Amino acid sequence: MMGKFNIFQLSRTQNYSRRQNVVKWIFILLVCAFAYRITLIYQLDAGAISLQERGNKQAYHRLNLKAQRGNIFDKNGEMLAGNLIFKKVNLDPTQIQTAFIPKLATALQMEKAQLQAKISKKLSKRAGRKNLIIAKNLRFNSPILANLAQLKNRKLENCTTKKPLNKADKTAAKICKMEKIKGVHLQTDNRRYYPKSAQLAPLIGRVNRDKIGTSGIEGEFNPTLAGQNGTQFLRFENKAYFNPATQKAHKNGDDISLTIDADIQHYAYSAIKKSVQKHAADSASAIVLNAKGEVLALANYPAENPNDRSVYNAKNYRNYVLSDNVDPGSTMKPFTMLLALDKGKIRATDDETIDVSKKIGHLKPDGKYYNMTIKKILQKSHNLGTAAVSERLSKNDFYQTWLKLGFGRPLGLISSIETSGMLRTPDSWSLAGKRSLSFGYGPMQTNLAQLAKAYLVFANDGAVLPLKLVKGVVENGAKTQVFSPQSTSKIASLLESVVSLKGSGYRARIKGYNVAGKTGTAEIVIDGKYNKKGAKRTFFAGFAPVKKPKYIMVVRLDYPKKCYAYYNPKIKISCEGSNSAAIVFKDAMQNILNSDPSIKLLAKK
Repeated sequence: MMGKFNIFQLSRTQNYSRRQNVVKWIFILLVCAFAYRITLIYQLDAGAISLQERGNKQAYHRLNLKAQRGNIFDKNGEMLAGNLIFKKVNLDPTQIQTAFIPKLATALQMEKAQLQAKISKKLSKRAGRKNLIIAKNLRFNSPILANLAQLKNRKLENCTTKKPLNKADKTAAKICKMEKIKGVHLQTDNRRYYPKSAQLAPLIGRVNRDKIGTSGIEGEFNPTLAGQNGTQFLRFENKAYFNPATQKAHKNGDDISLTIDADIQHYAYSAIKKSVQKHAADSASAIVLNAKGEVLALANYPAENPNDRSVYNAKNYRNYVLSDNVDPGSTMKPFTMLLALDKGKIRATDDETIDVSKKIGHLKPDGKYYNMTIKKILQKSHNLGTAAVSERLSKNDFYQTWLKLGFGRPLGLISSIETSGMLRTPDSWSLAGKRSLSFGYGPMQTNLAQLAKAYLVFANDGAVLPLKLVKGVVENGAKTQVFSPQSTSKIASLLESVVSLKGSGYRARIKGYNVAGKTGTAEIVIDGKYNKKGAKRTFFAGFAPVKKPKYIMVVRLDYPKKCYAYYNPKIKISCEGSNSAAIVFKDAMQNILNSDPSIKLLAKK
């Protein structure tokens, strides 16, 4: 019995040893396989990035750098568009302690019940419960920010009720402790700001909610102003970020300086706004240039305040000066006389008269005048007299001269909104078309800026220059000699007589200054026909001083309906350039001249 037991015991021991060796080798094999797998996974290529590299990348923090939009300045460095940095208060209603609500309401300068209602309403929602913008557009000196800073450093006793763990225990535990306020966050908000409000809105334009320029200078030069947002990766190690790696370069937007003079812009805008209201016009526009062709003012009305984001009417951002093609009417007569004088077809002297007693085409004699001097034709803005002079000129004379003046050609100021006008080739003109062209109708239309450019001849001895609006932008075109200096000087002196008690521009007179100019009135085309029931545009184009002009200004009113006699302001009369647009010119130019000391010295000589 004993022997059997030993043999069995020995057998069991040997089997156990074998099994132990098998387990040991299986374990060794598993460890080797596991080690191999770990090495393989570590070196595994996931796309183009190993897991090791991916892990390294996860240790980086992505930092988005937002570009600051460039500012817009006038010629004197005054800001016309810039960025304001505000603060806004964002509450997390899920964290605000009840004990702090009265103090928080006081700090926010609002009623406790109002704050409580806003918080309760937010908490009742399923989504977005943790974000409640309770105050925004706060400047850094806002008392609300100072109040919140004090409140955040204050501790109040806050009591919460904790449910008992034992269901048998019906008594809830009340826990009170001193706490600071939670869930109040201050965030930075950047907003585009326009200091001149509506005065420059159609010219400067505005940006949308994504800070992208949508119109005017903001839209035209958006790539320059916007800059470029950047991206950096910061390595996170030992609880600190370091070694920034740039993925996309960050660049703030560039500033833009305009040739606009903010003061002159104010005078022009105020004058057209006043006129629209006084004369019940649909709209008005004006442009002021200096002798070098720099745009000092470009005003349009109606216009709205671009700082008010709650309203937007596209009509109030319409740039009538650049975007509208119109018949300029009698403001073109001086160029007809200049052309005729340069071609030797007239002498424009006091002893030379033009026969206006005979019908020319559809133009009939008025019975008031029979023989008129060139001076008288311009003074009285006489269509028949102008047409009689045009009979002495060829179609090609007109066409080549009007092209040199810049009509029918783009100005390149704000290309996205600018119209290039219209000047048909002379082979399409009828004889009536050539006659009407001489006084601003027929085969041509122009925008107001092109008309102002043409009037630069009176400040540059018969030459026109390219217009300039944005400093640093290459001008579109070169100086072009159109008329002789002698002819230009003579017609300029005749235009001075237009702005006299005997001329149609008598209401543009400015006491103490020598002013010259020309009125214009043109019927508005409605449904393809010129309206004969009073729908008109009225114009005045003028310059000052008469010798060596420093300022050129052109004004346009669209359908003025209330105009009154000069001798009796209570008597309503038909609206013409003489009793509407001429008044706008006077109101604006008088302020311009009064604010320029150099012009006052010239006027005294």
